[in-house]
Amino acid sequence: MTIQNRLSDQELVALLKERNQAAFTEIYDRYWRIMYGHVYKMLLDEEESKDVIQELFSNLWINSDRIPDQLNLPGYLYIMAKNKVLNLIRRNKFQTAYLNSLSDFITEASTATIDQLNERDLAMAIEREIQSLPPRMKQVFELSRKENLSYKEIADRLGTSEETVKKQVHNSIKSIKHHLKESGGAAVLLLTFLR
Repeated sequence: MTIQNRLSDQELVALLKERNQAAFTEIYDRYWRIMYGHVYKMLLDEEESKDVIQELFSNLWINSDRIPDQLNLPGYLYIMAKNKVLNLIRRNKFQTAYLNSLSDFITEASTATIDQLNERDLAMAIEREIQSLPPRMKQVFELSRKENLSYKEIADRLGTSEETVKKQVHNSIKSIKHHLKESGGAAVLLLTFLR
């Protein structure tokens, strides 16, 4: 039995804020199984649950200096876990919607058109157009399309209005579509990507 086993949650948190690895290990040992149980009930997927728990405790260590002094540690961990699960569900929803949209396009497109498309060239063309956007527009576009953040989340992160974010995304999509249409047929597939 180590000294950390006898410490209260508050004492462990104080040590964790000082980057004490033994305190972190004790917190992990006390709460990983409980947190895993909560996450598994929400996701019903063993691997995704393990990933969420790994990320939860990694973030706890990385952001230990930002932990409030007086807190209910299990409650704090539960809220972090719940938020990570909600973010995962949101991310998966966007990915599923994109894949469904792409599937619909492929189903409707002729075989000849599909045969002419070179995925690698298309991905490079899209990325080239994204990189050529003005810096702020590029940043907003990537937060929207690559990180799947909502307009509100982007606005909060960048300290601007949702309307400005919406206009930036709209203008970037319009610019990318325009430049790709000029370069040929690959833009057809991009229309699905940029809905």
